[in-house]
Amino acid sequence: MTKNLVILGGGESGVGAAILGKVKGMNVFLSDFGTIAPKYRQMLDAEGIEWEEGHHSMDRILAADEVVKSPGIAPTTPVVQAITEKGIPVISEIEFAGRYTNAKMVCITGSNGKTTTTLLTYHILKNAGINVGLAGNVGQSLALQVAHDKHDVYVIELSSFQLENMYDFRANIAVILNITPDHLDRYDYKMQNYINAKFRILNNQTPQDAFIYWQDDPVIRRQLEQIRIEAQLFPFAEHCENGAKAYVDDESELIINTPETSIKMPRADLSLNGLHNLYNSMAAALSACILDIDKNEIREALSDFEGVEHRLEYAGTVDGVRYINDSKATNVNSCWYALESMPANTILILGGKDKGNDYNEILPLVKEKVKAIICMGKDNQKLLDFFTGVVPEIHDTHSIDDAVNTARRISTEGDTVLLSPCCASFDLFKSYEDRGKQFKERVKNL
Repeated sequence: MTKNLVILGGGESGVGAAILGKVKGMNVFLSDFGTIAPKYRQMLDAEGIEWEEGHHSMDRILAADEVVKSPGIAPTTPVVQAITEKGIPVISEIEFAGRYTNAKMVCITGSNGKTTTTLLTYHILKNAGINVGLAGNVGQSLALQVAHDKHDVYVIELSSFQLENMYDFRANIAVILNITPDHLDRYDYKMQNYINAKFRILNNQTPQDAFIYWQDDPVIRRQLEQIRIEAQLFPFAEHCENGAKAYVDDESELIINTPETSIKMPRADLSLNGLHNLYNSMAAALSACILDIDKNEIREALSDFEGVEHRLEYAGTVDGVRYINDSKATNVNSCWYALESMPANTILILGGKDKGNDYNEILPLVKEKVKAIICMGKDNQKLLDFFTGVVPEIHDTHSIDDAVNTARRISTEGDTVLLSPCCASFDLFKSYEDRGKQFKERVKNL
């Protein structure tokens, strides 16, 4: 009997899953409560897949044998609740795609740095001539690649949302960069629920697999004391510590040690600056070593990689003032990493849709490095209440124009203006990419 597969969500992951389902001979129906982008409508039509938008036909949906849910759809939405109550299995696109490939899976998660680490790992493998695919939160849908464009290795960026509905999927190499509070609105404001979602990346790992993680992350360390890990452990740290497989020695040399490969290279040769990027580089290098990539190719790729757009991206210098676009900093810890790599006399642009943020984490760095804060959002009251009196001056703005013009007016030669908002972008912008692009445009026009 032909399987009835229902896809919820008509974005990159949903459409990829729909196409893979069709290729595997299933009856596929895709439903999106919002609007499906023209590009995705065309892809569905070209494959002859039935779809709907603007509503959910519950009779069709509840006739499913299995449902693939897009990660952005919360488990608490009425449609998902109805599916769950009927006992229909709900899985993620990654779980679905994993059934149909024997490729090696390098899976990367963390509250911060995962896009950079994913792209850097992909860059190393691609430069080494590996037939590698890029998937998850970046690149093309994993399911679409499994359907039409098979690879030997996939490097996959996984958010906690994507990990929620993964059950039998196995990562050959799992990376957890760090865990700090984020998306707590999705997890009943319970940090442990968020931690549990992240640690699902280790599900089904065997002693042949690898787990790479930051050794000094207090949350990861606590969790590791409570669970049993099957995989081989590859922790990394800033300095040489007991058990660390990657660190920087007293001569500022980056050391990577795995059973397959050992690498030594000057930290100064890394293309990415800042402590957080040192960790990202270590995680990517460890993954490449475990996959037995030539050490010279790893060194070369670590030194010529170009960074990620909207992550500590140089946006220009105007009247001796440097402007940095870190729009991808949608949580407090991301902003901490940005401030950690900034000089004194920084003007910080903060604000947007607050996800239950605690700004105490950045307080010491704000006191040390920030001369002014510009709040940019529809409602800045929480920021104004928290930071008034902490910095010499604070400004309340409600648009990108107002924020950038204020930055120009109050800055003097030698200052740095940092857009690192700590918040989601949806109050004033379509996405963090839209926010970053608008910021860069305004800087260019100053």
